[in-house]
Order: sequence, then structure tokens, then C-alpha cells
Amino acid sequence: MNFPVTRMRRLRRTEAMRSLVRETHLTPGAMIYPLFICPGEGVRREIGSMPGCFNLSIDEAAKEAEACAALGIGGLLLFGLPAEKDEQGTGAWADDGIVQTALRELKKNRKLDSLVMMADVCLCEYTSHGHCGVVARDGDHYEIENDSSVALLAKTAASLAKAGADVIAPSDMMDGRVAAIRAALDAGGHEMTPVLSYASKFSSAFYGPFREAADSAPQFGDRRSYQMDGANLREAMREIELDLAEGADMLLMKPAMPYLDVIRAARERFDVPMGAYQVSGEFSMLHAAFERGWLEPERAMMESLVSIRRAGADFIVTYFAKDAAKVLG
Repeated sequence: MNFPVTRMRRLRRTEAMRSLVRETHLTPGAMIYPLFICPGEGVRREIGSMPGCFNLSIDEAAKEAEACAALGIGGLLLFGLPAEKDEQGTGAWADDGIVQTALRELKKNRKLDSLVMMADVCLCEYTSHGHCGVVARDGDHYEIENDSSVALLAKTAASLAKAGADVIAPSDMMDGRVAAIRAALDAGGHEMTPVLSYASKFSSAFYGPFREAADSAPQFGDRRSYQMDGANLREAMREIELDLAEGADMLLMKPAMPYLDVIRAARERFDVPMGAYQVSGEFSMLHAAFERGWLEPERAMMESLVSIRRAGADFIVTYFAKDAAKVLG
């Protein structure tokens, strides 16, 4: 029926009515908070390009994790800043690696039982060259080797699972890494540890602040030979299909807001749990507008998160997790 019989505004008159008919809901439990773990004790070093975010020593990370648990946040995604780096990124799979040590400590804390501990699997934070895999050089030419990198990523995943990671999250975008990681986890007795694959990770300008946070900027070249071309939606669907065939249990789409159409296409096609990563550049861009008074912080933050959920993400990795959880109560 048309106007005046049908009046769409009837269901918008009050906040109670709007809440009743709201289609998309955001909860603290649907958010994952990233943590950057660094060596030392009592370290809480603010990341210049990411207001309110810090490089944290393990003791400080535990405090941050307790705050997240108290707010009802769903989990943490852990990244490591090793004391030393080398060509192979050996700190990524060391038994006493920074994330492995953090996982063991955090798992001792019963206050954190409600948090899903996700461990990012990549080599970029641990390699002296900043690339996500093994680099083969021939004069001025270089190549990121796929298969030798996959072997190290699988080794890293097994080490993190042994240390207590609830979820293994490979973000490197090497071909075949999900199958290798699944095999390594199963061989190590971690057949019940799920793999959250960054199945559709695009080469993006929006990662800039993260590279400061994780000290992971490439020392030469870029990552376009392994991260996806942002123009390719159909290729993203192929990447996802391949990762699911190799044994991925969940998907993580990255970035979020510039790729909402990709999230929607994946949601309509695949029936597995799917998250989206609201990356550092998205967070920092909004904060820059907040600081200049151009956007209302709470409304813009919540609108950005709801848009990601509406596109089809079941959960969101976001640096806004704590602030959003406080708004949601």
C-alpha cells in the first residue's frame, strides 16, 4: 500500500521503537581487539598514528586484556614485536617468542577465560626486511618465495598453538599456507584448533599506521605480488574457495570499509563464520576527523562498525572495540 496508508516513519518515532525494529545489531562479544606485544616490563608506548593504542609489554597486555574481558569483548588478536629480527623471521616460531610467551602468561589468568585468544601468523614483524615470507635476491631483483615461506608459516602456527592460541590466523597470503598449517596443527595434536584465514587480504594504502605499530614496513619493494589487487572481487571469491578447500574454518576480510562489497559477496556465497578487520588506516582516518571536530566521534565510530556488520561480517577486528563496548554497555 502507498502513502498515506503506508507511512515508513511510524516505526522511527522513538528510540524504543527504532530499537525494536532494528535489523542489524552490534554487541561487544562480536568484537576482537588487537594487541601489540613487545619485550620488557611496564612498557606502555603509545603508537603515534593510532591514538589510544599502545605497544605493550606482557604485564601491561594482561591489564589491557582484563579490561577487555570486563567489557564483554569477544577476543584478542595478538601481534608480536620481537627483540631481534633476521632474514628468516625465526622469532615467529621460537618457543620463547614474544607472542608464545604472552599466550602462556595470559592463559594462566582465569579472568581472561571469556576471551578467544587469536594469534596472527605472518613473518613480516619478525623479518629484517619486513616482507611476509622468505626473500630470494639476485642482484637488484628479489622474489618472495612461496613454498619455503609456507613451511615457516606452518612451523609458526604449530608453535603458537602449542603455546595456547585458541585460533590461528594466517595473514601472509602465500598460496597453499592453509593446507600446510592445518597439517602442522594436526600433526602436533592440535586438530581442534581452528584456522581463521585472512582469505581475502588486499594490498591497501590503509595499512600504513599498522606498520608503525608492528614495526613491519617492507625495507624494499611492496607486497603487491602476494596481497590481492583491490580491483578484483571475483579473484577474492576464488581465494576464499581455495582456503576453505584447504581446511580454513573461518574467514577474515581485510580491510573492511573500502571492501564492503567483497564482504557482502562472500556472505552471500559462503556459509562459514566470517569476520572483517577494520584496519589501522580506517581507525586513524576517523580519529583525525574526530580531533578536528569534523565528525561526532561516538556516532561515526558506531556507524562505521554497524556498516561492517550489515555487509555480512559476524565479528569485527577493530581498535574501537573497547570504546564501542562502553557505548553498548
